[in-house]
Amino acid sequence: MISYQHPDFTQHPPRNPRVRLGGYVHLPRLLDKARAHLAGKLGDYKWNCALDQRFTAFNGVDIEALLTEVKLGRSDTEMLAWVTANSKPPRAAWEIAAWSEWMTNLGAGNVARHTMFAEEIARNAPDREDIGTFFDRLELDDFVSYGGKG
Repeated sequence: MISYQHPDFTQHPPRNPRVRLGGYVHLPRLLDKARAHLAGKLGDYKWNCALDQRFTAFNGVDIEALLTEVKLGRSDTEMLAWVTANSKPPRAAWEIAAWSEWMTNLGAGNVARHTMFAEEIARNAPDREDIGTFFDRLELDDFVSYGGKG
């Protein structure tokens, strides 16, 4: 059985980056990763990766302070309230929606990430032409990492 309160990423992936909490994409995945990190069950996933850093930079929240709150056993709802209370500057719903839309459509970016994208697609799903965003690549990687065929 999958436990999202005590996730084990050696057994299952975190939630999809498109899943939203309070309008934020990636926040549920970030919380899953924080819980797995604290449990020592992060597997091959990276804590405080570039996506995590984009979230904390947008909200002006400290990743270690967020981790401390997660360590207290807070629920997703409680963590959303904490993010809302601690965002500097406070974010309006329209800002969260715009940031989430931007993140959902974020492409590879620089040459190094384009190369990484191309290599991963070639390795995992060489005939796919629909992997264009960072979230598309994460979804493919999560699927293939747990036995799926791209």
